[in-house]
Amino acid sequence: MMHKAGILGVGKAVPKRVVTNADLEEMVDTSSTWIIDRTGIQERRIAANDEATSDIATRAARIALVKAGVNPIDIDLIIVATVTPDMVFPATACLVQANLGATKAAAFDLSAGCSGFIYALDMAARVVQSGAYQRVLVIGADLLSRVTDWTDRSTCVLFGDGAGACVVGRVNSGGILATYLGADGNGGNKLMLPAGGSRNPTSEITFQKKMHYIHMAGNEVFRFAVKIMGEAAHEVLVRANLQPSDIDLFIPHQANIRIIDAAARRLALPSEKVFINVHKYGNTSAASIPIAIAEAVDEGRIQPGKPVVLVGFGAGLTWGAIALEWSADEGKIA
Repeated sequence: MMHKAGILGVGKAVPKRVVTNADLEEMVDTSSTWIIDRTGIQERRIAANDEATSDIATRAARIALVKAGVNPIDIDLIIVATVTPDMVFPATACLVQANLGATKAAAFDLSAGCSGFIYALDMAARVVQSGAYQRVLVIGADLLSRVTDWTDRSTCVLFGDGAGACVVGRVNSGGILATYLGADGNGGNKLMLPAGGSRNPTSEITFQKKMHYIHMAGNEVFRFAVKIMGEAAHEVLVRANLQPSDIDLFIPHQANIRIIDAAARRLALPSEKVFINVHKYGNTSAASIPIAIAEAVDEGRIQPGKPVVLVGFGAGLTWGAIALEWSADEGKIA
C-alpha cells in the first residue's frame, strides 16, 4: 500500500551577523549597484566563528519539529543535505541526531550541491510513501562562508549561511505530487571545491593554490541554470499532470535574481506567484529552498490544497524539481 507523503512542519535558522553589500565594498573591488544589478543580492548572513553547520541545522530542525507536533524520539530517519559538513566524518546528520536526542533515527548526509534539499525531500517522500519510515527529518544546511574566498569578488558577493528543515510524514490529503531529479557529471568541474578529498588531499600546495575555496565558471553555470530551471519545472508539472497556470507559488533556488526571472518568464508566471528572498540571504546552497518554504509559510503565501513547485540546480551538475500540495495536516501527527 502506498501512502501519501507530505510536509508536516518547517523551520529555518540563519546566523545573526549581517554582511551588506556596503560591507563588501570595503573588502573587495566591487559596488553595491554592481552586485544588485547582476544578482539581486543586498545582504547575506554569515556564521559566527564558533558556529558549525550542525549547530544551525539543529536550530532549524527544532523549529520544524515543534511546527509538526513531532517529538525527536519519534523521528525514524534524518537526512542532512550539505556540502559544508562539520567534518568529513561522522556525518553532520549524526551530530544533529545527538543534539536532538533523536535516538531511534538512522542518519546520513547527502551531497548534491544546491539541489541537495530537493534530492533529500525526494528520498524522504519515497520512504514514507513505501511505508518503510513514518517520519523523516530533512534538513538543508550550509555555511558557504567557510569555503568562500573573500578576496575573490566574482564569488564572495554571492554566498551566505543558513539552514532550513522540514518533517516529512504521512498526510491525508495533498502532499508530494511528483518529483524529478537529474545530473550531468560532465559539468562537475564548472562548480567545485577542488581540495580536501582523495583526489587532492590537504597539503601546503593546495592551500597555496586556494583549492579549498569554491571554484566556479560563472558564465557557464549561469547559462546552465537558466536552461535547466525552466526545463525541470516543466518536467515535474507534466509528471504531476499540472499546467504552469495551476501553480499557486513557485519557490526556486535563490541563487541569482536573473536566473529566477528567466525561469518565471518561461513558465509565464506573474511576480506575485514567485517567492524571492535572495536579496536577504544570497545563495545559501542546500538551505536556500527550505528557508524560502519556511518564510512563505510564515507569510501565509502557501495555502492547503494549492499547488507549489520547488526547483533547484547545483554542483554536480545537478538539478531537481518537486510539485506538491500543502497539506492541512501540517502540525498534526499523522
